[in-house]
Amino acid sequence: MTGQTVELRSDAASHGHEHDHDHHHDRHEDHVHVDGKTIVLQEAVLAKNDRLAERNRGWLQGRHVVALNLVSSPGSGKTTLLEQTIRALSHELRIQVIEGDQATVNDAERIRSTGCRVVQINTGVGCHLEADMVARGLEQLAPVPDSIVMIENVGNLVCPALFDLGEQAKVVVLSVTEGEDKPLKYPHMFRAAQVLLLNKIDLLPHLSFDVTRCIEYAKSVNPHLEVFLVSAISGEGMQSWYKWLRAQVQALERATAC
Repeated sequence: MTGQTVELRSDAASHGHEHDHDHHHDRHEDHVHVDGKTIVLQEAVLAKNDRLAERNRGWLQGRHVVALNLVSSPGSGKTTLLEQTIRALSHELRIQVIEGDQATVNDAERIRSTGCRVVQINTGVGCHLEADMVARGLEQLAPVPDSIVMIENVGNLVCPALFDLGEQAKVVVLSVTEGEDKPLKYPHMFRAAQVLLLNKIDLLPHLSFDVTRCIEYAKSVNPHLEVFLVSAISGEGMQSWYKWLRAQVQALERATAC
């Protein structure tokens, strides 16, 4: 299915509502709004998702597949970064993609134009991907052994922090066109991530974005966060990101060889 786009539509997400507002989620609580009342759903939803995520993780590891969950606000440049990564590494790494959006196959078509295998999952009113959706996507994608699956999550810095998909790592993409205090405003996401890609650095001469302060904020939330300054347009800093990707594949090869 090289270059093919397969579209999946999810059932109603467990939230049952869109997020046009910023709000807090505790790791062990989620909620839906019914007739103006907030019904607290205890750990059941997340516990079920976590079980399915572990199943996905085992399935991927058994096939020597590295899965990465790319998360960000809308407009951070995730898709452009993904396109450039695929084109730059296609000669050495086999990359496949699961695209998550509420609607359209636009991003999947962009990925397809690189020659990459891609499955689009449309979540409808859902504001994030969940492990069961990714399981269906993996079944359709059928990733080849010794490869990478990039999961481009729905643009949202809140809910995707809570939902494990079975990935090896979360990669949060933050654009310099956003505020440098995003890590403080959305600490759960930056705490859950292993990598921060600070994107669009080619625009820094035209902005008042404080890179040092942003990294300090991110490190205050997650001291172990690896940070790469990149521009998907100019290519600046992308080699460091590519080196990290190669290292993830090599680490999985070593682990599965034992």
